[in-house]
Amino acid sequence: MKPIQLISPVDGSVYAERQPLSHDEAQAAVARARSAQKDWAARPLAERIALVKAGVEKLNGIKDKLVEELAWQMGRPTRYGGEFGGVGDRTNYMSEIAEQALAPIVAEASDRFERRIVKEPVGVVFIVAPWNYPYLTTINTLAPALIAGNAVILKHASQTLLVGERLAEAFHAGGVPAELFQNVVLDHATTESLIAGRAFNFVNFTGSVGGGAAMEKAAAGTFTGLGLELGGKDPGYVRADADLDAAVDSLMDGAMYNAGQCCCGIERIYVHESLYDAFVEKSVAWVKGLTLGNPFDAATTLGPMANKRFAAVVRAQVAEAIAAGATPLIDPALFPADDGGAYLAPQILVDITHDMRVMKEESFGPVVGIMKVSGDDEAISLMNDSPYGLTCSIWTSDAEAAAEIGARIETGTVFMNRCDYLDPALCWTGCKDTGRGAALSVLGYNAVTRPKSYHLKKVTK
Repeated sequence: MKPIQLISPVDGSVYAERQPLSHDEAQAAVARARSAQKDWAARPLAERIALVKAGVEKLNGIKDKLVEELAWQMGRPTRYGGEFGGVGDRTNYMSEIAEQALAPIVAEASDRFERRIVKEPVGVVFIVAPWNYPYLTTINTLAPALIAGNAVILKHASQTLLVGERLAEAFHAGGVPAELFQNVVLDHATTESLIAGRAFNFVNFTGSVGGGAAMEKAAAGTFTGLGLELGGKDPGYVRADADLDAAVDSLMDGAMYNAGQCCCGIERIYVHESLYDAFVEKSVAWVKGLTLGNPFDAATTLGPMANKRFAAVVRAQVAEAIAAGATPLIDPALFPADDGGAYLAPQILVDITHDMRVMKEESFGPVVGIMKVSGDDEAISLMNDSPYGLTCSIWTSDAEAAAEIGARIETGTVFMNRCDYLDPALCWTGCKDTGRGAALSVLGYNAVTRPKSYHLKKVTK
């Protein structure tokens, strides 16, 4: 097997290299996890919660080191401090609701019958995590899976090879048994073979639509549960009654933060005609205020994309749109760090249509298209004209109108006056090609447990 290399976007060097497990080695790892799971599930819930939270505490104890590693691995500027506040918040919330979420559903408790539904752990949970928010996306499933009594096998993206290792080290240091939670390095063939061989009871995958399709194909006929968060092309809509400055600030941040590499980042914006010119002018000024550069430089607000091949996709979409009549509003010369590789200047496009790839296919980079609309109906039609549905962002002073518009949009989450955010109390889900399943909230525990019914008759007549 060829070693898996992590090429740093900072300088193109090989930052880490790991040898993937053979199929037999991977099967042995799963077997160890399955063996450890029963004892873990038998521990009191409070103990499991305490050990998971201890693991997160250990992770936070080395966050300065991890922030630096993240910059080397996927390019996020160190000034933003990593993802560890969110990791703690999500773990704490899922811990707080665990007793309620995992409690039996009692239909009857009388002197004649005891009828209840309990929620049992599914067994071994397989997490295939992405590189863009490598700690946050992992914790979304890792924390509830362990709290619910499961074993976890984690396979991280090749772009963030070290993240899985750091998570395992921290959780083991916090007291989670080493065989119960294992980080593994696998190639695609071994991953698909394990899934096809029913090695796992639930698979959570965050990544591309193509990757999700490969997961479904591998699991076909196994009846293995799948949670899939795939592509996105999240829209923003600025109504005539919106707070213009707030909309510009949040939507541009939602489009450009993390070099646009956010699952729920803003990739297309529809603005009421009465605000369009002002919105575009202010957005251009906002983006021109960014500084593209080395992520270790304190002045850098926009780092490189995680890999030069990801930047190439964005460049191609932008070039095609311009050739088809779109107008670019940002001169790349304003961002001299753009090297034609992973370092990519941000871009705003106008005079665009949905015939252009940049408005229909996922970009996952620092580019956003802005279109003028006449009102709600046109905006809704355009927002729904997408194969994806993760989140939408509506900017208005009318909450009732936002709810009515949201009811007509094919999406997983409706935001009003905010975007690019995840609330652990709400279900994180999507529709259409964005995938299926539910993470976080009370519903997040459903994916990592199975219902088991008890009908106990206490009398014989």
